[in-house]
This record gives sequence, structure tokens and C-alpha cells, in this order.
Amino acid sequence: MILVTAGEMQEMDRQTIATHGIPGLELMENAGRGATRVLLDQFGDQVRAGVGIFCGKGNNGGDGFVIARCLAEKGIDVSVYLLAKTAALKGDAAANLERLVPLDIQVIEIPDEDTFSKTKPSLSDYGLLVDAILGTGLTSDVKGLFETVINFINTLNRTGSAVFAVDIPSGLNADTGQPCGTCIRAQSTATFGLAKIGHFTYPGAEYTGTLEIIDIGIPGSIVQAVGPKQYLLTSQQIRNYFKPRSADTHKGRTGHLLVIAGSPGKTGAAAMTAMSAMRAGAGLVTLGIAESLNPILETQALEVMSAPLPENQNGVLGNSALKDIKKMEAGKTCLAIGPGIGQAEETRSLVKKIINQSQIPVVIDADGLNNIAGQTQLLKKIKCPAVLTPHPGEMARLMDVTPAEVQQNRLQCARDFATNFKVHLVLKGAATVIAHPDGSAYMNPTGNPGMASGGMGDVLTGVLAGFITQGFSPEAAAHAAVYVHGAAADTLAKTIGPIGYLASEVMNAIPGEIKKLIETSNSPGPSV
Repeated sequence: MILVTAGEMQEMDRQTIATHGIPGLELMENAGRGATRVLLDQFGDQVRAGVGIFCGKGNNGGDGFVIARCLAEKGIDVSVYLLAKTAALKGDAAANLERLVPLDIQVIEIPDEDTFSKTKPSLSDYGLLVDAILGTGLTSDVKGLFETVINFINTLNRTGSAVFAVDIPSGLNADTGQPCGTCIRAQSTATFGLAKIGHFTYPGAEYTGTLEIIDIGIPGSIVQAVGPKQYLLTSQQIRNYFKPRSADTHKGRTGHLLVIAGSPGKTGAAAMTAMSAMRAGAGLVTLGIAESLNPILETQALEVMSAPLPENQNGVLGNSALKDIKKMEAGKTCLAIGPGIGQAEETRSLVKKIINQSQIPVVIDADGLNNIAGQTQLLKKIKCPAVLTPHPGEMARLMDVTPAEVQQNRLQCARDFATNFKVHLVLKGAATVIAHPDGSAYMNPTGNPGMASGGMGDVLTGVLAGFITQGFSPEAAAHAAVYVHGAAADTLAKTIGPIGYLASEVMNAIPGEIKKLIETSNSPGPSV
């Protein structure tokens, strides 16, 4: 599903009006009527107690005027609160305000905070409040009257009134999902044309509530011409990556993964990465591990082949293991490196050499990422496709910024890094972002807060590497792994509970999620 920036949506509106002769007034009418249908469908009980619509002076307010007219035509008691002087309105918004006059709809002007203070007592009587104050173009912090009104609406929301947002909750940055100081917290939002990035990026998704997309008549040719390059992953897209195997398939035809991972105290990370690749369907997995840890891994990962590697005096891998690792790479279809490998100086040197010399696609996670922080230029010298899977802290170290800076604009952060270093990047977290060298970026809708526990990233690395091992392209593997990983956790949240399920349980649930996708797929084969 396509996601757009505020600028892209504005350009689509402009081209629709300028080149296709569809008046802006018609687009506003389509938007308002579509939003009204959603409103009545979701809040049919609440509207009986009356609807208060808060409108700004721009096009978002104009949409609100259309909603007011549509509700009044159905005999619903509605009042409009205009956060401006009537004389300040122009264009389509002014025209739709005029259309309210014959219907005798009450329009209360609230141009300043003093006027709003006098109006407050009557606002708690409504069953539903409609937010049509600020649109998608907002980038600066909300101040003054708007801030006061938004905070008061949120107070009423907490005490019983439902809130419905028009296009986007007022105060939410449409491109980043970050509140601009303060923001409406809606139960439901009806957006127009296409969904915006901020609707799905956290915390924006929490402010948006349930999202419905209203078709207002933007031609598909204009969407294609503007060319947005960010998307939301869907089950149909992921299904297309899978198909049942032929009856004569054997392990030699389903790939061989090499995993370099683990250190004293962190053998679990290595085991889960390797076993998760097998749960994802990889035919063979060889785990390269420090020789003193090999007996432990042989009992933890029974189906995985282990390869004892030379270690230094502290029991961690160093440059002495490089020669053996290069030999082990022969015949493998993918390399995963990093989980639990540690950050000893000699290990850091080894990791950089392995990544720089790899002749097969490589998945880099955890300490694999930490060991190249500060020297990311080596990524530009990688000979084969690379997929990096950082969490926000690791991403911050790679970019030499703070985690808070990463979280402020997750999609753009991931996209900039992927395009600069020509890698595929999976920025983990709520609504995980997958960015590619061509500038395209995808957001994932699966997963839940119960995944905030140790080992989840190791499982994701194994699943992703396991898909590449079987022949998926890095793009397809990243999409499928993130989606399936989150879906497995969602299933566990429903069956076990919202918290307390383990990363190993997510790992073991992976085959069941793949089964669901294969059984519902109408595709003749995987896209790889």
C-alpha cells in the first residue's frame, strides 16, 4: 500500500485540479462525504448525543464544513466551532461555509482564547467531537489558541467524548509521525486520497487510531507521475514471495547458510540465529563458533552443523579465525554475522575483514553493527548485497547521532543510510522500516509490544538470512522476514498473552505463519 508525504499529496491534489479539470470544491465534497460515511459507521451511537465540529480556516476546516452539512441533512444535531473569523476564510473553505447557511447550522466563531474560555462549558455535552482544525502541511509546533483547543479536546476525550480526526489528527506531522508540540488523540481518522507516513509511524499511529482511506478521485496516472516511494507491507505482497515446494525438493536445493556468531555468555544468540534460519526453511546451516563454545552449541542447536574456530586467550573470535571462515564460505548461499559475537578489539578487526571480503550476500546484526560503528565507509566496498538490521541504538552508533534523533524521523533516517551506503537496512522497532538502495522504503504493520524482550533480533536475523539462503532477493527476504516475524509474535500475543512470550517461541511459530501465507497465496511462485 502506497504511503505519501504531505508534499506528495499536495502535488497530487494540485495536478488533479490543474490537469484533469476536477475542481477543488469537488475533491473537498468527496472528502467530506466519505469522511461522514466513516464517521456514521464507527460512531453511530455517539452522534445521537450531538456532534461538535472544530474547524480551522484552511481546507481541513472546509472538509469539516462538508461533514457538518452531510450530518445536518440526516437530521443529526451538529454545531461548528470556527477557530477564526469568518472573514479570514477563502476559496473552497469559504464556499462550503456559505453552504451551511440555508441549513441553519450553528457556527460559533472562536478567534481567540478568551472567546474559547467562555465556550468551554457547553462542549462537554457532545457524544462526538470532530477534529478539522489543522491539515497535513503542519511542520511547526502548535501554539496559542490551537494548542489550548487541542488540549481541551483531549481532556474531553479522556472523560467520555469520542474524537474523530479529518485527514490527520491536528498537530501530527504527516511525514514523521511526531506530534508538533501537542496533538489530537483520535479514536478514528479518515484520510483522503492516500495514507500518510505519519499515520503508521509511532507515535503517530497511536494518535491516529483506526484509519480509513477515502477515495476522493485522484487519478492513478497522477499518483504514478508523482511517484511516492514509501509503502506499507501487506499480507498479499508477502504471500507472493512464497509457494509450496515441489515434491522432489531436498536440502541441497534449499540453500546453505553460514552463521558467525556467539561469545562467552552469548551462545544463545548464536543458537537462536542459526535455528531460526532453519525454522524459516533453510536447508543447511553451519554455525562458526569459538572452539571452546562448540560443545555448548552442539547441545543447543541439534539440527545445525557447528564449526569450531580458533579463538584468542579470552575465548572470543579474532583474526586467527579468518582463514577458516573464508574456507567455510565456499558453497554457502548467505552469511549472517554479529549476534552475540562481542566487541573485543580482535573481534572488531575480524568482523570488518569478513564483511569486506565476503563473496556472498551478508546479513549484519547486533555486534556485527557495533563493530563497524565509526568506520561505516567500509560498507561502500562490500562486494555483495548487504542487509543491516539495527535497532535504534545501533542505528545511532552507525550514524554518530543519538537514538532520539533516529526516532524523530525513522523512515528518512533509514532511507538516507540505505541510499548513501547502497545497502538494505531494517530499522527495527514499532512499525519497522525497511529501506533499500534505490530510495524505496517500506513500513511493517505486524508485531506488538510483547516483542520488547531479549533474543527477538537474533530470531529476525536468522529468518531473514534463511530466506536469502533459499533464493529470495535481499528486498524480498527483508520484507518477508520482518512481516512473518511480527505476525508470529501477534499470534503468540493472542494465544499466550500480550507479554511474557519468548523469542524462542516466536522462532518456533515461524513455520505456522509461513504455512498461512502459502495456503492463502494465489501466486504461481515467489518473487525473488
